[in-house]
Amino acid sequence: MLDIEGTELEQIDKLRLTHPMVGGLILFSRNYQDRQQLLQLIQQIRQVRPELLIAVDHEGGRVQRFVEGFTKIPAMGDILPQANGCLDKASKWAQELGFLMAIELLACDIDLSFAPVLDLNGISQVIGKRSFSPHPDEVSVLATAFINGMRQAGMCSVGKHFPGHGSVAPDSHIAMPVDERTMEQVELLDMQPFSELISAKQLDGVMPAHVVYSKIDDKPAGFSRFWLQEILRGKLAFSGVIFSDDLGMKGASFAGDYCHRAKAALDAGCDMILLCNDSQGVDELLNGFDWPVTAPKHNALSLKPDALQLAKALEQNERWQRAKTLAEQLTMA
Repeated sequence: MLDIEGTELEQIDKLRLTHPMVGGLILFSRNYQDRQQLLQLIQQIRQVRPELLIAVDHEGGRVQRFVEGFTKIPAMGDILPQANGCLDKASKWAQELGFLMAIELLACDIDLSFAPVLDLNGISQVIGKRSFSPHPDEVSVLATAFINGMRQAGMCSVGKHFPGHGSVAPDSHIAMPVDERTMEQVELLDMQPFSELISAKQLDGVMPAHVVYSKIDDKPAGFSRFWLQEILRGKLAFSGVIFSDDLGMKGASFAGDYCHRAKAALDAGCDMILLCNDSQGVDELLNGFDWPVTAPKHNALSLKPDALQLAKALEQNERWQRAKTLAEQLTMA
């Protein structure tokens, strides 16, 4: 999965998108001017590769790539406090916000938002209020409700960042975070929402963290066969799609250049790798990597929405209006 630089497809973008190993495209704020422009861009992309998985990070709060022309979604960490700690009320709100987020993207022919965040709101510089709560049981309840709303709109879910990014301070975009806790500590706290949601068949995809859990394994989770094969696939019996986090992040640099990073992530068990914000790096990877001949066992394209379910969801205008009003009230509070 790669990205593009502007608000319309250039010839170089079209060439990259036609590479046989490209299966997805992720959009950013720089790709958005207004809703009409976005619709035209998506149409351009579909004309080149209609089957591509088109994704975006659209969690709410400070991580919402499209704002003008879309409903502003509150940060997930604001939901429970604004419900005065009432988990039942917060869950109902979370479900409607999940529906709202998903339906507005799906209406633009965007397949997937990388959501929800299942990390705990702990000491992480990059997670914070992106998390539903500091407490794993509350994260599980609210994330399940949010996913239910997404699914009612027709969108699949991707939980991130396995096994948990919230309890280590550095930002993996610009540093290599090292979490020195034991396996027992990680399992009892940060991993709990992943474990519970996987057991309940709530997660269609998982994105691992660019974090080294040094007492457990010497590799970041997204490059670790221990975390992805023994724990995620084995112990937790996760059968969905594993996406790497962005290979351009500092937390991925331990593996070397982009070709080595791609090989390490795929060997560890990722089904689709992401490389963003580095067009030269994308070309290096597409032209220089010895791509495996066999397709991944878990196909990311399986996460595209079901057309019939989406059509029914798009008819729920009253629900969309109610959810829109709720989001506006919560973001103004």
